[in-house]
Order: sequence, then C-alpha cells, then structure tokens
Amino acid sequence: MPDPAARDAAEEASAFSHPAVAPDASAAYGAHPDQVVDFYAPRDGRTGVPLVVALHGGAWRAAYDRRHLTPFVDFLARRGFAVASVEYRRGGDGEGVAGRWPDTFDDVAAALDAVAGLAAEHLPQADPRRLVLTGHSAGGHLALWAAARHVLPAGSPWRLPAPPALRGVVALAPIAHFERAAELDVCGGATTQLLGGEADFKARAAFADPAVLLPTGIATTVVQGRADIVVPPAVAEAYVDAAARAGETVGFTLLEDVGHFPLIDPVADACAVVAEEIAQLAW
Repeated sequence: MPDPAARDAAEEASAFSHPAVAPDASAAYGAHPDQVVDFYAPRDGRTGVPLVVALHGGAWRAAYDRRHLTPFVDFLARRGFAVASVEYRRGGDGEGVAGRWPDTFDDVAAALDAVAGLAAEHLPQADPRRLVLTGHSAGGHLALWAAARHVLPAGSPWRLPAPPALRGVVALAPIAHFERAAELDVCGGATTQLLGGEADFKARAAFADPAVLLPTGIATTVVQGRADIVVPPAVAEAYVDAAARAGETVGFTLLEDVGHFPLIDPVADACAVVAEEIAQLAW
C-alpha cells in the first residue's frame, strides 16, 4: 500500500502539472481585481448547452487562485459544457490566513447573482436554465453554500427570497461540515480562520456552514476520494449524515484509491466520473 503522504504529493503534482488554459472571455462582477469570472465555450461548438459554474479551492487562501483549476475547466469545456470560473477574494490580514469575512461570501453571492447575465453577453452558447454549480475543496464548500442561500438565517445580507435556479450541485471533496473539519484541523485550521477566529466561529457558522443550512431542496451530489488526506472523507460523511437528519438525500460517490487532487486532474479517471456526475444533473 503506498504511503498516504507520498500518494497525495504525487497526485497534487500531477494535477498541478498541466499548463493554465486561457479563457475565451472574462467579465468583472465588481470593482475589486478578484471580482472576475472567466468564461470557457464548449469546444464542440454546440449552443444551448448547460452552464457549469466552477469555484476553485485552495483553503480560501490568497496563494491559490482560479488558474490551477483551468485544466479542469477546459476538460469540462471539451466535454461539451459551457463553463464560468469564478474568482473571489481570499486570504486575509496575515500570511496564509484563510478567507476574508465577509468579503469571500460577498463575492460568491455577487458572482452567482451576476453570472447568468454575464454569460448571456460573453458566453452565448450557454443555457443558464441548465445551471450546475461545482467546486473543489474550499470551492466545494462555496458551491454548497451558494445553493443554500435561500435557507440562510433571516437578516443575512446573502439570503435569497427563493431557491436559486439550479439543476444542482456537484461538490468535490468539499469542506462541507465545519465542526468536523475543525476537529480534524483540515487545512491547518482554515475553517476557523475563514470565520475570523475562535471567538466568532459559532455565531458565524450559522451563516456559512453548509451542514447547518439544510435541507435546501437542491439536488446535491458529493464526490469524494476515500484516500483523501487533505479533506478526509469523514468531513463529507458528516455533511451527508446531517442532510439525512434534515430529511434530505445527498448523493455520495466515494471513489476507491483516490485522493484529493485527481477529482480535478484531467488525466485521472476520477475527473471523468466528476464530468458524468455533472452531466446527470445538467441534462
């Protein structure tokens, strides 16, 4: 059996070995340089195709931006999807701090509110009525959160009056259950940092943790590698269990002998599984 750390390092190296793929168009959804969406047209030239909105991971930290997700985004475009890849504000006041409160959430909410209109202008091949959210790791959290904005507590500035018009969500190794992630010290305490520290964790988690924003009524699938040591399967399992307790069934695809990064690596079989899960919701 391979050493887990060595396997993870090899899988990460493979996923990050592909050159970045330039978008076909980009558009701003705000004034900050990070408030931008990149658009990728379906490579087969079709029109009226599903629109996949992708949110990158990287523990909500500034060191990781949307560029590392572009090979995966291009993979989806080559599978016939129109794709919108969202950038958002990350980092914080300190070196390596995860996320910005409330800026990270402000940006994802604003981007999702704007994406259909921006796609109509910059990605006319897309059919926004067939919209699926996907995201990897911290981006998987953001995808789940964006789909749950209609069940946010009253008074939240991000709350929607009705469920978003989505075909569904495919969350890839998501940081989906904050309490379990904090217990496991996922990504070096990233969830606690995202919410501004221990003092604010409990109060802010009510507005940010997908595991407490249930049920959503939105079709949701989680894809997870059983060998993932970055965001261990226990985090996804805790979210799926929380959904069940709330009376909602979440699809859970657990892939054997797969770690964290093959889910977004175009040369990995796991990536093809992800594309199929998206297609099942999109069409």
